[in-house]
Amino acid sequence: MPTLRTLKALEREKLMTPDPRLAEAAEAMAIAVTPEMLDLIDRADPADPIARQFVPSAAETEILIEELSDPIGDEARSPVKGIVHRYPDRVLLKPLHVCPVYCRFCFRREKVGPGGEALSAAELAAAIAYIKARPEIWEVILTGGDPLMLAPRRLEKLIAVLDAIEHVGVIRIHSRVPIVDPSRVTDELLAALKPRRAALWFAVHCNHARELGPAARAALARLADAGVPLMGQTVLLAGVNDDVETLEALMRALVSCRVKPYYLHHPDLVRGTGHFRVSVERGQALMKVLRGRLSGLAQPTYVLDVPGGHGKVPIGPGYLGDDPDALSGQLLVEDAFGGRHRYPR
Repeated sequence: MPTLRTLKALEREKLMTPDPRLAEAAEAMAIAVTPEMLDLIDRADPADPIARQFVPSAAETEILIEELSDPIGDEARSPVKGIVHRYPDRVLLKPLHVCPVYCRFCFRREKVGPGGEALSAAELAAAIAYIKARPEIWEVILTGGDPLMLAPRRLEKLIAVLDAIEHVGVIRIHSRVPIVDPSRVTDELLAALKPRRAALWFAVHCNHARELGPAARAALARLADAGVPLMGQTVLLAGVNDDVETLEALMRALVSCRVKPYYLHHPDLVRGTGHFRVSVERGQALMKVLRGRLSGLAQPTYVLDVPGGHGKVPIGPGYLGDDPDALSGQLLVEDAFGGRHRYPR
């Protein structure tokens, strides 16, 4: 079965019922549900967490006053087309804006999609020249869109060009492909992920343990067996994973696939995504419970991307405070199980 790309295709598969507002939602962002994701959806469950991520909702037409078209300030930090330079030592390089699926909560939802801007040969050359001219750039993060939507030969060439820049020590790839379109993880792709000098790291986006079906697990195993270090990125989403049991199952599943949980992202202020957002306090409470239930290997860092292009900050719960009943110079330390203990400063 091909990827589902229209409202009619989703209706045919009984993933949605007709609603005049859905046309507006589909106009605002492209639709794509791969066969792998379709097979995971429980059509009998109107709140299915897999469907919720990819199937348009009438709620997307509700735009809140605080929501932004560029919620993390990519445009403000883009000195050259395709480059986002938010931190001194690293840049994002976005060679294309096409993805295998389109997540309805995407912070680049107004940029990605078929026909979206991809870098021309001249624009890519200008982006590479920007990196070459700045020796402080130590890490290049390939994102987009999904960089694994490039043909393996093109991806291999891009990685080789970056690898030839002496001051680039790390090439990082952000991708959803191993989860949503695992058949793309071929021998040819694995061969492309082999810079001669720089270290290559791979961050895979996964939001629910059910996404890690047999094909996805096999794709991740192929990457790990090829020596590619894997990290996990997850977005905290209402109705998808905003409970302790679901997050715990996801983090354990990732570690069992040799993927180190890296970030748990607080949802961004994306236009039309209020139905996905949870409060920071709820996220902190969830992380606090996870601290007592998961080993450090399975603990992601809970982060907020500060609107306006100011970067990520950790916003996990605190465990240190002043002890009002103790002598001066004492801290009150809360352990992972809620116990409180005095500790000298």
